Amino acid sequence: MINKNFQPFNPVVKEEEQEPLVAAAPSHTSIKDLAEEERPREKLLAKGANALTIPELLAILIGGGTTEKTAVELMQDIMADCEGKLVNLSRMDVEELMRYKGIGEAKALSIIAAAEIGRRRVEESVADLHLFDGAETVLKYMRPKIQDLTHEESWVLLLNNNSKLIRCVHLSSGGITETAVDIRMLFKHACLANATCIILVHNHPSGRINPSRADIELTQRVQKAGQVMNIRLIDHVIVTDSDYYSFAEQGKI
Repeated sequence: MINKNFQPFNPVVKEEEQEPLVAAAPSHTSIKDLAEEERPREKLLAKGANALTIPELLAILIGGGTTEKTAVELMQDIMADCEGKLVNLSRMDVEELMRYKGIGEAKALSIIAAAEIGRRRVEESVADLHLFDGAETVLKYMRPKIQDLTHEESWVLLLNNNSKLIRCVHLSSGGITETAVDIRMLFKHACLANATCIILVHNHPSGRINPSRADIELTQRVQKAGQVMNIRLIDHVIVTDSDYYSFAEQGKI
């Protein structure tokens, strides 16, 4: 017989004890979640390139980020590690850039190519500069060539009697703190170019502006050799990221 008083068991679960059937979606915001006017490409179209931050401009170059970070956030992290300076970013190689999650070889190469385009633009702006009448002129001409280097390089500017550039010659590359210069080769280049004046230039990647003892001794040796060869050393300029040292301006030549 069927018990007419039977009630099926139907436990009641309190609302707070119920488990969600689907896990909550991550709260991360993607580029597409941003207001249209704040997306880098749309922002560039609407307001122009000047309105974008450096990470936003770089985000356009790399195209996309990761599942955790937008392209802008990824480039913000990289620029923070570069102390916000493009000069430090330009010193990074492919391997260093690829250490960041979301930066593969193609994106790393895009960043490096953009840095090189910027360097060449600066170099192009002084390409027609031929009269070297002071250290400031030397700085404008040489900084694009050597300011981003992580090692020392020495160069010589070969000039005629009117201080006009005949040729710029790379003399040597060295380590982080020094580079050797063969004085005989230096004056060989000067003689072959019929130069009557020369300017030595080298960089200090460390940012240290004052000349080392080796820098002072090299300057003195080149000056003495030039007196014998009747080729005048006008200046020796040390270039850093943000400053320079001129032996001539300091009365050392």
